[in-house]
Amino acid sequence: MTRHIRHAAAFCALLLLALLANALRVQVVQSARYDDNAANRRGSIARYGQPRGDILVDGRPVTGSRDTGEQLRYERTYRDGPLYAPVTGFASQEYGTTFLEHAEDDVLSGVDPMLSPFPLWNDVTRGRPPGGMVVTTLDSRVQRAAYEALGGRKGAVAAVEPATGRVLALVSSPSYDPSLLSGNDAGAEQAWARLNGDPEKPMLNRAVRQTYPPGSTFKVVTAAAALDAGVIKDLDEPTDSPAPYRLPGTTTSLTNEGDGCANAPLREAFEWSCNTVFAKLGVDVGLARMSRTAQAFGFNDTGVRIPFSVATSTFDTSLDRAQLALSSIGQYNTRATPLQMAMVAAAVANGGVVRQPYVVERTTRRDGATVATAGSRAARQAMYPSTARRLRELMEDVVREGTGTNAAIPGARVGAKTGTAQHGIGNAGTPYAWCVSWAQGEREFEPSVAVAVVVEDGSANRGEITGGGMAAPIARAAMEAVLTS
Repeated sequence: MTRHIRHAAAFCALLLLALLANALRVQVVQSARYDDNAANRRGSIARYGQPRGDILVDGRPVTGSRDTGEQLRYERTYRDGPLYAPVTGFASQEYGTTFLEHAEDDVLSGVDPMLSPFPLWNDVTRGRPPGGMVVTTLDSRVQRAAYEALGGRKGAVAAVEPATGRVLALVSSPSYDPSLLSGNDAGAEQAWARLNGDPEKPMLNRAVRQTYPPGSTFKVVTAAAALDAGVIKDLDEPTDSPAPYRLPGTTTSLTNEGDGCANAPLREAFEWSCNTVFAKLGVDVGLARMSRTAQAFGFNDTGVRIPFSVATSTFDTSLDRAQLALSSIGQYNTRATPLQMAMVAAAVANGGVVRQPYVVERTTRRDGATVATAGSRAARQAMYPSTARRLRELMEDVVREGTGTNAAIPGARVGAKTGTAQHGIGNAGTPYAWCVSWAQGEREFEPSVAVAVVVEDGSANRGEITGGGMAAPIARAAMEAVLTS
């Protein structure tokens, strides 16, 4: 009998060891497999089991969380959702996260180890601290002024502080309410299908994720290259620029919208946006110098993040002379985001120095204790300080008596460059209206804001689409909001 008991005890011990070995296999060896299994809802339940941290503008939250009482307990809410959607993005139980909600997800969801004073204890208990806060650089008055001035037209506005790179406004229109996508019910599914099927693309962030031909606003870059290279020494000296200008190696002639551009000095050519002068200037400067200057401003930089990624603005570096002429007036393959063109205006305003743009000032714990700050931002010299001073002068002339008079602000120094960019096969598309600008208040020592506006309004008559007429008033509204804040 004793022998049978020993055998039974040994067998039970073997069963217990097998059970422990299987538990070890499941919980350790195969844990990642089960964690990643789509049927495992423990991660989702934990993720939505507490309120998400908030995104702040001017110290006030523009996001929130709603207790649904369901298994996935908390849904994201948004205050003024369409206004801030290009920055916040969405946080959806069904479709994931975008923009700041994605880039700062670890902080907002509470999994960032910096949020807890005892991160190892959280690993043991599987707990997570409350979601942290993301403090943005946005100025609510500038954001709203730009959004309202755009008036629902298709387009975008980017405004930055030249001396620091702080993004003051990032507007894209048409927009959408991210709250529609927060849940996992049929309503969220229908909103997702409707928004993705909308030909107006309301979820496209045109300020940072869409590139456009910059048209005549790129002449700021071409003028900088010509001045830096010494191709132009005197702003008021006639240039050797025939009008029309035959593109090198072709029989195609480039013309201007108006008269008086033949051999026009740079000051007049910039003021009245003479295509022939700037096309020839680009050729005279040469591809190598034009490419270097464009890249110094930020073109062809594939690593721009603010902290979410920004589409790459491009200046083709393998052009023949005819293509270079067209690229130098912002056509052919030259493409730019509105944020990139705001950086171009900011470089002029900031003595030729480009500061990397950023949207997050700092991240904090729920109690306000700082977790991380933006820190010092990279800077590069896009042009000589003397060139920047002369470009400021040229841009002020545009506002005083050129194509940018609609950007003028009483009592302030304002510089601008307008543009009307052709696009489409044979330039058959409705042109884009552009304006890049900067402004300096009468009591300020340096410009405090640089703005870029693009309007792609297909409903307007083609002949009525101009940067000065459509985009400059929007730029003025954004700049006024900064100067009066």
